[in-house]
Amino acid sequence: MSELEALAAEVAQCTRCLLHQGRTKTVPGEGPDNADIMFIGEAPGFHEDQQGHPFVGAAGKFLEKLLESIGLTRADVFIANVIKCRPPGNRDPLPEEIEACKPFLDRQIELLQPKLVVTLGRFSMARAFPKARISRIHGQPRKIGGVLYYPMYHPAAALHQPSLRSTIEQDMHRIPELIEQAAQIAESPLPAEAEQLSLF
Repeated sequence: MSELEALAAEVAQCTRCLLHQGRTKTVPGEGPDNADIMFIGEAPGFHEDQQGHPFVGAAGKFLEKLLESIGLTRADVFIANVIKCRPPGNRDPLPEEIEACKPFLDRQIELLQPKLVVTLGRFSMARAFPKARISRIHGQPRKIGGVLYYPMYHPAAALHQPSLRSTIEQDMHRIPELIEQAAQIAESPLPAEAEQLSLF
């Protein structure tokens, strides 16, 4: 069993917050343990809770199309969420729920050491950019705490606001270039804005 698999088994037994009482399955995340790219969404929805896999609903199908547009599949990337259990009624995650799951996500990033962490949506973005607006910083990579983060709108946003679809597609198309430049970007000085926003 790999360390990521062991961590997933630990997530499956988690009772750190009240969400465990209503879950069907935990959704720890999945993908190769040597993935260059890690996508972090918000929280499992109904289908994710039933199946135990991330991004398997309508937003997941759009994410697969986005990946295909840059020559990738789900099998090429690691996909996780900020929290590992579905909130009731798909409500927003509560601060204490995000905090309870934070050690799991921290450990996943530490084990994966991805070249690029793509945050999908504002709750994922807030991990690295706590005071930023997604409308202002999406598509702008920043090195935060030694990790290159790339904030994007959540794929579900395009389902609710079709006008965002082209923006999300454009941001996704930058990813291959960012992977190629990851080493150089990681060695460059932090932008002043990123210094101010960094949690670390």
